[in-house]
Amino acid sequence: MSAITVRTAAPDDWPAIWSMLRDTVRAGTTYAIDRDIGEDAARAYWLETPARCCVARIEGRIVGTFYIRTNAGGGGAHVCNCGYVTDADARGRGVAESMCRASQDIARDLGYRAMQFNMVLASNVGAVRLWHRLGFATVGTVPRVFDHPDLGLVDGHVMFRWLDGAD
Repeated sequence: MSAITVRTAAPDDWPAIWSMLRDTVRAGTTYAIDRDIGEDAARAYWLETPARCCVARIEGRIVGTFYIRTNAGGGGAHVCNCGYVTDADARGRGVAESMCRASQDIARDLGYRAMQFNMVLASNVGAVRLWHRLGFATVGTVPRVFDHPDLGLVDGHVMFRWLDGAD
């Protein structure tokens, strides 16, 4: 299996990022982002306003992307939030795991002490299983918070992990 590398995204990575992000958001099955979001708004949200946006590559091809942003201001600014998207053709190859591990290292380097996922859909069982395996705890579940196009109303988990070793 080819090595997965992660690096900070560059502006010229946007077409590959947009292709993955557009398809994921339009499907409406994992992200609470307007399914009709325009490219400019998506670029601002994913690439331009986070603390960091990165891409994952296999043999030079972009196969995933993630952002890291401050989850809340003031006294909550030590907690970041991340979002991940893997290219459909690269799923099952360890891309999401590599991105999550890299994002935790980058978040620590940026000064964050914890990472929180605000809404991991209960229907996204692969992601829930992976995040648990990588040390995230489900700290709450919001019932029927997401209107899934195929499943109807599904629960969303809030998942959390300390990055500095605290329990």
